[in-house]
Amino acid sequence: MANDAINKLREALKVSPDNIPLKLHLGEMLLDEKEYQQAIDEFNAILKQDPSNEDAKLMLAEAFLLQGNFSATIVIAEEDQFKNNPEALLLLAKAHLRDKSIAEAIDVYKRVLKLDPHFTDPELDSQLRNQGSYNDSDEFDEDEFDEDATFRIVENPGIDFSDVGGMDKVKREIDLKIIQPLKNPEIYKAYGKKTGGGILLYGPPGCGKTHLARATAGQVKAKFINIGINDVLDMWIGNSEKNLHEIFEFARKNKPCVLFFDEIDALGASRSDMKQSSGRHLINQFLSELDGVDGDNEGILVLGATNAPWHLDPAFRRPGRFDRIIFVAPPDDESRETILQLQLKDKPTKDLDYALIAKKTPDYSGADLNAVIDIAIESKLEEAIKSGIPQPLSNKDILDAVKKHRPSTKDWFNSAKNYALYANDSGLYDDILTYLNIKK
Repeated sequence: MANDAINKLREALKVSPDNIPLKLHLGEMLLDEKEYQQAIDEFNAILKQDPSNEDAKLMLAEAFLLQGNFSATIVIAEEDQFKNNPEALLLLAKAHLRDKSIAEAIDVYKRVLKLDPHFTDPELDSQLRNQGSYNDSDEFDEDEFDEDATFRIVENPGIDFSDVGGMDKVKREIDLKIIQPLKNPEIYKAYGKKTGGGILLYGPPGCGKTHLARATAGQVKAKFINIGINDVLDMWIGNSEKNLHEIFEFARKNKPCVLFFDEIDALGASRSDMKQSSGRHLINQFLSELDGVDGDNEGILVLGATNAPWHLDPAFRRPGRFDRIIFVAPPDDESRETILQLQLKDKPTKDLDYALIAKKTPDYSGADLNAVIDIAIESKLEEAIKSGIPQPLSNKDILDAVKKHRPSTKDWFNSAKNYALYANDSGLYDDILTYLNIKK
C-alpha cells in the first residue's frame, strides 16, 4: 500500500514538478519506509528550488540522523534560524548523543527543556538523565545548573572542641587521627604517616555529627567546606562525577581544610545494590578522589556523616579512605545538660534544674531536646497571649513536654541493633552493642 501511494505521488509530480507540498509529502513517506537516501534526494531537490524552506531542512536533518550521518544533521540543526526551534534542537541533541558527544547532547537538551519544561523524550531521558532523578521535579530549573555551587562557600567555623559537650571518646579519636598529625607533621612523617585522611561519623540523626565536624575544623584552625548531596548529585549523566571532582579540586586549593560530606551513604551506597551504572560511576569517582589519583590530598581532612553506615560501599572503608569509623551516640547526661543550657540561653526561664531534666531525657538527641523545648514554649505562649506577659519556662513545663515527645533515636537503634548483631563480622558496630548493653 505504501509503495502504491509513493508511486502515485511520483506520477502527480510529473504533472506538477514544482509542487513543494507534494515533494515534502513524498519525502515524509520515504522516511517512513526507511528509504533514507531517496528521501534525502527529495529534500535536497526542494532546497535547490527554495533554499530557505525550513520544513525541508528539518526533514533533511532527520533523514541524515536516521541514516547515521550525524555530522550532517548537526550542521543543519546548528544553523542560526533554528537557534530556538525545539524540533531542530531535539535533532541536534540526538545527533550529539548518537555521536557519543554526551556533554554536548546534555547542553542542547537543557535548551529544549528551557523552552518546554514539561517536554520528555524516551531516548534522551534514558541516556542523558540519571534514572530516578536526584532532583525530584518535573520542571526544568535553570538555577539548578548554576556553576557557583554552595560548596564554594568556605567557612571559618568559629567553634572548637570546647564548644562540644561530652563526646570525649569521639574527640580523642579525632584528635589522634586528624588534629595531632597537623600539629606534629614531622613526627607522623617519621613513621610514614600522612596528614589528612578520612573519618566516618555514624549514629542516630540529630546527635551532633555536623556540629562535631565544624568543631574539628575550628580545633585545627582549618577551613570548613560543608558538602550536601545536592552539591554533588545532578540529574544529568556524568555531571555528578564532574561536580565531585570540582569539589575535591577546590579543597586541594584551600588546604588545610576539613571537607565534610553529610548523608554520605546517598553518594556511596553499595554498588552491589545498584541497578543503574551511573551510581557505580559516581562511587568509582569518589574512591578515585579519596585515593588522590588526580591530585595530592595531604592536608585535606575528609569527614563523612551517615545514619546508615551499613549501606555504604565496603570499598570506602579501605586504608587511606574512611579507615576510621566513629560511633556518635546520643548525648550523655552531661552533654544533654549543656545542650539544654545553650538552647534555653536567651529564653525566659525560672529556676530550671538542668541536671534533673537531663536525667529524665535518656536517649534524647540534641534535635529531640530542641523539639521538647518548642513544645514547652507553645504551651506557655497560650498563657502569655491571654495575660499579655511572657511566662517563664519551669521544670514542670519542660518535663510535661518530655512526656509528649518520644526520643527519635529509639527507631534508629531498633534497626541498627540488627546490623550490629547479624552483619558485624569485623566488629565495626560493636559500639552500638556496647551502648545498648548487649553482649554477643
